[in-house]
Amino acid sequence: MSSLDRSLIASLPIFSALNGEEIDIVLSYARSVRYQKGSVVFEQGGPAENFFVLLHGNLQVVKLTPAGQQVVIRYVVPGEMFGIAVQMGRARYPATATAVVDSVSLVLASSSWSSLLARCPALAESALRTVGTRLDDAHLRVVEMSTEEVERRVAHALLRLVKQAGRKVEEGIQISFPISREDVAQMTGTTLHTVSRILSAWETQGLVEGGRQKIIIRDPHRLFILAEGRPQA
Repeated sequence: MSSLDRSLIASLPIFSALNGEEIDIVLSYARSVRYQKGSVVFEQGGPAENFFVLLHGNLQVVKLTPAGQQVVIRYVVPGEMFGIAVQMGRARYPATATAVVDSVSLVLASSSWSSLLARCPALAESALRTVGTRLDDAHLRVVEMSTEEVERRVAHALLRLVKQAGRKVEEGIQISFPISREDVAQMTGTTLHTVSRILSAWETQGLVEGGRQKIIIRDPHRLFILAEGRPQA
């Protein structure tokens, strides 16, 4: 019997198809690891020795291009499986994951994946769904980068973050983890100067409110209209 409590993961959508015995099997392969803010969970190009399920906190996933440009690929929120190189047939991690706040994750050895699938076949569907979601997100961003002006790309990026990790506050909806204008620039393929100009204009218009590593969406509906390129009333 695993020393980890099944309540850690029983409610997570990725394990929703597993029964209690299968959840205990997953936990028997897993260990719980804490990552302090700023800690690197895995590095781009490093051997994909483990895969993970985030239980608490948030991670930023960044890819370094051959030209040395840093691109924010995505953010990981609690309940997500990540570091899924082995599930995609890769021997090395394609990007670097860093904790943006103190975080806790389940860690499972990549070498255990085949055994886990044999004992818990429903995991295959969950992993496939995760891979599919990543591909859909990647395709969407490629289309946005190819066809949309920067202002719309920034609006879409902020709305995705709100959907993924927004929490209601008095002023509106705040992205629940620290995020800077530089992060937004790296997500949208533009410069810090351009993002700063756009966000400053939106602050003046009452769409957003900024701060040090903080973004609050004050008017999500107007931001959605802007993202979709619709004329504002």
